[in-house]
Amino acid sequence: MKIWELLYFFLHSWICRKFNMTHEDLEVEGPVLLISNHACAWDPLLVAMSLRKKHVYYVASEHILRLGLVSRILNWLVAPIPRRKAVVGTDTVKACLRHLRAGHSICLFAEGEQCWTGISGPILPATGKLVKVCGATLVTYRLEGAYLSLPRWGRGVRRGKVHGHPVGIYPPDQLKAMDPQEINELITRDIREDAWQHQQRETVEYRGKRTAEGLERALYLCPRCHQIGTLRTCGDRLSCACGLDLRYTAAGFFSPEIPFRTIAEWDVWQREALGKRDFQHTDKDQLFSDRSVALSKVSTDHRDEPLEQGELIQYEDRIACGKTSFLLKDIRNMADVLANRLLFSCQGEYYQLKSDNGVSFRKYLEIWRQS
Repeated sequence: MKIWELLYFFLHSWICRKFNMTHEDLEVEGPVLLISNHACAWDPLLVAMSLRKKHVYYVASEHILRLGLVSRILNWLVAPIPRRKAVVGTDTVKACLRHLRAGHSICLFAEGEQCWTGISGPILPATGKLVKVCGATLVTYRLEGAYLSLPRWGRGVRRGKVHGHPVGIYPPDQLKAMDPQEINELITRDIREDAWQHQQRETVEYRGKRTAEGLERALYLCPRCHQIGTLRTCGDRLSCACGLDLRYTAAGFFSPEIPFRTIAEWDVWQREALGKRDFQHTDKDQLFSDRSVALSKVSTDHRDEPLEQGELIQYEDRIACGKTSFLLKDIRNMADVLANRLLFSCQGEYYQLKSDNGVSFRKYLEIWRQS
């Protein structure tokens, strides 16, 4: 607790100034399970601005424990509860229950990953069961404006307006009378954030440098030529060799607004097109590929074992990196983390694909989901 008080003292003014953030403090006695939407990489710190009087343990993706010195510092400062993406999180649930029953408070992001498009995704199905059995007060929390301040695909913070606030406070007795699905629906309602609806009500400009750069990690299919991997960004422009040329405005919209006004609208179209195979590919079986991708196996003690380095190819029934391939039907779970890693579990092993060359792993994830 003393470490947290010291961190809060030094971080509060800096973070609120950096993000132009306002917040409402949480005033609840006893252990709480705080569940928030997941809009950007800084969400744990943004949520923490409302927790001046309450120390919480954060559930975080396991990959942050594979960052060398940074991981050791984070572990010493905040002791995160690791969760392996793309696997069943039984160990994570047990760790949360141990903390809560010991009188500690927990914060988790029930979507399981940062949103790509500014609209909250579905929460993990097991969330309601955890809430019901943990015996702690449930606090739902919503961050507004965080996505446009630091989009998952982007580079650097854009100064606009962020607001964080508790939405609902639900005591254990109320939760015991609800079934897990009802709890999931309650959480989904409370934490759902739609950046574009907010911008329709009150247009806020989020100003920064090179604001469009990195968008090709989120948007992988050109709506003009229907080719994958041909989009390029520079400054505030998004373009394709076919002649498509758009500006990403400070408000987060495209100019001109044809064919899409928002990233979310574009994403709905590209996922549907992927499912219909409505894109250019010369090989009937080979759908698309990316160069310079590293495949590694992740051990239970958070170590990477390099396996392959080379071209990643998506076939109709499998993905292949170098000489190693995985049938889609054998992949149990798959998830992307940060903007450049894809994690998946296959036949009892845990793997990571990584690229530092602007590869969009979202299309591989979408093909697996649709398989």
